[in-house]
Amino acid sequence: MCGIVGAVAERNVVPILMEGLRRLEYRGYDSAGVAVIEHGKLERRRRLGKVAELESALDATPLSSPIGIAHTRWATHGAPSESNAHPHMSGDQLAIVHNGIIENYEQLRDELVALGYTFESETDSEVVVHRIHHYLKTRDDLLDAVRATVADLEGAYALVVISEAHPDRMILARWAMPVVIGLGIEENFVASDVAALLPVTRRFVFLDDGDVADVRKDRVRVLDRDGLEVTRPVRESEITADATDKGGYRHFMLKEIFEQPRGVAQTLEERISQGRLLDAAFGPASAEVFRQANGVHIIACGTSYHAGAVARYFIEQICKLPCSVDIASEYRYRSPVVPPDTLFVTISQSGETADTLAALHLAREAGYLATLAICNVPESSLVRESDLVMLTRAGPEIGVASTKAFTTQLAALCMLVIALEQHHGNDPARIEGLIKRLLEVPRLIEQTLTLDADMQRLAERFADKHHALFLGRGSLHPIAMEGALKLKEISYIHAEAYPAGELKHGPLALVDADMPVIAVAPNNDLLEKLKSNLMEVRARGGELIVFADPAAGMESSEGVTIIQMPQKVSYFQAPIVYTVPMQLLAYHVAILKGTDVDQPRNLAKSVTVE
Repeated sequence: MCGIVGAVAERNVVPILMEGLRRLEYRGYDSAGVAVIEHGKLERRRRLGKVAELESALDATPLSSPIGIAHTRWATHGAPSESNAHPHMSGDQLAIVHNGIIENYEQLRDELVALGYTFESETDSEVVVHRIHHYLKTRDDLLDAVRATVADLEGAYALVVISEAHPDRMILARWAMPVVIGLGIEENFVASDVAALLPVTRRFVFLDDGDVADVRKDRVRVLDRDGLEVTRPVRESEITADATDKGGYRHFMLKEIFEQPRGVAQTLEERISQGRLLDAAFGPASAEVFRQANGVHIIACGTSYHAGAVARYFIEQICKLPCSVDIASEYRYRSPVVPPDTLFVTISQSGETADTLAALHLAREAGYLATLAICNVPESSLVRESDLVMLTRAGPEIGVASTKAFTTQLAALCMLVIALEQHHGNDPARIEGLIKRLLEVPRLIEQTLTLDADMQRLAERFADKHHALFLGRGSLHPIAMEGALKLKEISYIHAEAYPAGELKHGPLALVDADMPVIAVAPNNDLLEKLKSNLMEVRARGGELIVFADPAAGMESSEGVTIIQMPQKVSYFQAPIVYTVPMQLLAYHVAILKGTDVDQPRNLAKSVTVE
């Protein structure tokens, strides 16, 4: 889950590398480093901590070069330290940056030690650079040495190599990790994410698994896994460079929370016409797939899993189709029984989540009807490898704690529910009503954002808390799970979520005056049962905070704080709308706690390792 940037040009590329690292810091911020070939000599700077530490080092001892590679790290093998930071070198002539995990690194390390190599780090990455160095003893060409090395690797990797002996070229290789080539005029670039290169190019080449590329300032050559020269298509990104700026907000997370009305509107835009959802929004073959589908299996991780859990309620309640939801890392290691004509749905913000991608690869052999990706990144591996695609169009999400990616995923899943119902239901008026309610959601989010000041005041009550419990019922239980996840991610308060009906089966033992209990209470069929559950909390002296529908008939009293939602919402709208105030609450609690909101400790945005 690291960030890679590289450049070869006529000009000094160090500013390009550093800007790219700043844009990729959401992928990892344990350490950062850069290596360039300056006046024919390989020079390296590395620092523990964030990119700002590396910037300070470069201010003290500047570098200037027409070629270089840079890296920001999220630790897997080896603790965060300067010695474990990338780039890694073999001797003084060869340097690499690497993203991924080399599973057979211990075997390779033992072989290299026996050959006389000394290791300076605890990382799996260092074996790669020494292996390349070893092969260069018997091969004249850097590209050949890299190809020989990757043939020995087991696991996942995106890597970029530079060498003093070849000062005009970068060699990169990919297997199961994202890496792109950015095309310029008499200059070319590489990165693990297009966002890193948007200030210098909009034109990108995406490598396939097994590709190795030779990148020079005036040309790019790509070889496939069989060593054959191939041409990969050039794609133009629709993302603008300023889309990754804070835009006057204190943090990216707050900006992205307030971007949700527009994000959901963009997700719905051009996909609904004359009261009907357009099947083509999912791809040209989607109508036939939806007609045949007799069940749905959803796979996702983290926040995306919560979105899938909401969709399960709607698919079963509205479409009357069986639906199961699995965490991708668990799905990979069991043997699911696949009923005939089951649609396989993956959900991922980045489209590069390693466990979700691996699940998709397994699904191809498991007999599913088709695969559908719900994703925010059009150039991602998940999108390119799925039969059907629904792009959420949320725009870049930089804050590690997902906000607008989640609500746009929910909107996309609501469209999937409608699409399935259009082919399996027989009530046009019901479908029309669902579409109408969905189109109202951006306005409802806008109104809900007016609770920001209330959430800021409410956050003060969490300043000295260490635990919190979130409750919900039905399709709002996954929203309670998401609320708990947001609070623990960015404020480091331990938080759990339970179906409210499960209180008496264990969690009630935790309730006391020091642990706030947060509940979501839309005006639905489960409201009265939820009220009874909440009274169980109050009877034990617990402090209740309830986000309630205006028509729920709930009022604040001693030990009970009712946060009234600005407007009534339907059951189809409630999961998206009730998410928003809990995002705001988590944000303001984190501010009071003094944590790093956008880059919480131990986490990274795009989870590209298992």
